[in-house]
Amino acid sequence: MRIIQMLPTFAYGDAIGNDTLSLQDTLRNAGYETEIYADVIDAKLGKNAAKQAEDYEYRDGDIIFYHLSTGSDLNYKITEYPCKRIVMYHNITPPEFFRGYSAGAEKACADGLRATKYLASKTDLCIVDSAYNGQDLIEMGYNCPMEVLPILIAFDDYKKEPDRKIIKQYDDGWVNIVFTGRVAPNKCPEDIIAAFYYYKKYIQPKSRLFLVGRYDGTPSYKAQLDAYVRKLDLADVYFTGHVRFDEILAYYHIADVFVCMSEHEGFCVPLVEAMYFKVPIIAYDSSAVGDTLGGSGLLLKDKSPQVAAEAMNLAVTNKALREQLITGQQRRLEDFEHDKIKKKFLEIIQSFLAGDAR
Repeated sequence: MRIIQMLPTFAYGDAIGNDTLSLQDTLRNAGYETEIYADVIDAKLGKNAAKQAEDYEYRDGDIIFYHLSTGSDLNYKITEYPCKRIVMYHNITPPEFFRGYSAGAEKACADGLRATKYLASKTDLCIVDSAYNGQDLIEMGYNCPMEVLPILIAFDDYKKEPDRKIIKQYDDGWVNIVFTGRVAPNKCPEDIIAAFYYYKKYIQPKSRLFLVGRYDGTPSYKAQLDAYVRKLDLADVYFTGHVRFDEILAYYHIADVFVCMSEHEGFCVPLVEAMYFKVPIIAYDSSAVGDTLGGSGLLLKDKSPQVAAEAMNLAVTNKALREQLITGQQRRLEDFEHDKIKKKFLEIIQSFLAGDAR
């Protein structure tokens, strides 16, 4: 018996790619035979990290563990093999977020949702990153067994040396507001910009906003954001674009508050990263954000600029609240410890296999 992890795109450094590698290590250390197959394999992962999906040859007893996150022919190909299927659903962004900005992204999301519905009757077990994702599947017709298992996050990587140039340049007493993640329509950076405008103009002039993440996937959307910043005549807004990992670490080190106004997340790894670096979190209560925070952080029901800005100010200046937020986030962080998630993952696999045996 082999457990074959499959995914459309095996990317270097992204949450799903890291999760796939961590699950492989967990399975191998537990004595399971396992391999990774993907349609697209990032060269930065190395030539032995995975095999091409088209080269997969079914063996009797194989179990396919499929990471579902986008549109792909592989979503349908996996049903051609006479084996048990475990689907790990990372959620798919509603395509309407990309309408008018990226026809390719809109199509990939629409195709992914169609495939997700197609797989409902062809899946033996679902593993979801969050309860929100589980509800998403239930609404799409899934009635197979379902388990919630957060993404395995490579916390050891966060202990690496941050970029000292960034820290030296910006750790200077100004308030640094940070968001990390793709600059994409579903993440609503325009709402962070609006809140920052209010914060900088009416509360703290000595403040900066860093939107740390790539924006090359939706250039027209980025142009719209640039125009918005110009219209506001707003200084000290920094779009970093794609950055090195040590630079990402540096932005967390200088952050005074982490702000997320996203309207669609299946899990949102940056929230956990902010917990790790003891940065107080202000986040809009949407999709899986509340699940991931698990009662920690400061969750907003209202994303108006004034409300968000005043919340940011409290998180920065109110020492008691700041300590309360960080303490709560540290407690929540314990739920994402590697050993806990690995143990639960192996229990899920063992239970699934025992069910097969019965």
